[in-house]
Amino acid sequence: MKLKNSLIVVEDIEKSKAFYRELFGLDVVTDFGENVILTEGLVLQERKTWERFVGKKVAYGGCDAELYFEENDLDFFLERLEKYGEPIEYVNELMEHDWGQRVIRIYDPDKHVIEIGETMDYVARRFLKMGMTAEQVSAKTQLPLAQVKEILERD
Repeated sequence: MKLKNSLIVVEDIEKSKAFYRELFGLDVVTDFGENVILTEGLVLQERKTWERFVGKKVAYGGCDAELYFEENDLDFFLERLEKYGEPIEYVNELMEHDWGQRVIRIYDPDKHVIEIGETMDYVARRFLKMGMTAEQVSAKTQLPLAQVKEILERD
């Protein structure tokens, strides 16, 4: 068995398709009208259809899960957010975690949490370029020393 897709319930499927296309570059793979499969395995399902399937009402904004995307050029992504036609609501603005990864969290149009973070390889490279040793990078990022050394060898 393997995980094939992740489905989120949305109020306005056209608005959500545009949001994920324009900000994250996801394209429609299959469009069934009330159910749309996007690239990267994300499925959008209209609320009324989902409620009919499960027999329960949807409650948006639970903050109990998130979609996670990786983007190493976070400054460029922030510019895209600023230029997006609709206002973006932030869960938290750009921050750096203790392990050095820069991330931002936003809500999609239906209050699903989305995190956009740098890849850990990118974070390790940034620290190595700053002059940190492989051992220091491993300690800071919590990556295994062998993985940091592999990154160093590839560069």
